[in-house]
Amino acid sequence: MNIKVKPMGEYQTNCYIVTVNGKDFIIDPGIGATKWVIDNVTNPVAILNTHGHFDHVWSNAELQEKLKIPLYTPKEDTMLLSSSSWMPDLPPSKPDVEVEPNQELDFDGVKVKFTHFPGHTPGCSTIEIEDAMFSGDFIFERSIGRTDFPYSSPTQMRESLERFKKIPYDKTIYPGHGGTTTIREEQQYSDYWIGNL
Repeated sequence: MNIKVKPMGEYQTNCYIVTVNGKDFIIDPGIGATKWVIDNVTNPVAILNTHGHFDHVWSNAELQEKLKIPLYTPKEDTMLLSSSSWMPDLPPSKPDVEVEPNQELDFDGVKVKFTHFPGHTPGCSTIEIEDAMFSGDFIFERSIGRTDFPYSSPTQMRESLERFKKIPYDKTIYPGHGGTTTIREEQQYSDYWIGNL
């Protein structure tokens, strides 16, 4: 597996290109991501969203059109792709597949698992591919996603963190902003965040 990353736009939102068995998966194509993605893929097969916030989905529609590949978005966040109270000029996009909570997809032998961790948004999910977890805005290095936005829920975030801290395995976490960390590392801080929500 090969992972390329580039922070996009004012919010430095990480866009990832994950290549497994010659297949390129594009995760969270944010503001201005299109050219970088096109320059760095050879066999794109899917666009994957961790959640629906504008800085993670801005280039969805443009890449769908230019690369002719399907978009997969957590079902509960689909409504965020067509309107944004912060960014009224968000280019609207429509997923080809609305991913159900905790759904695992199989792309000709490459397994892609969405795990539902709501709180930051209703559909907020991690995406696991082999030994990597792409956490979007759920978990960061030493931090968690904000819960004071429209559609956010501190209660759901607490419940999500309770489940996160019980994950029995370790993987490298590639978050939506900032640098990498690990599941084990961030599990140490789960109780702190739960107590402060």
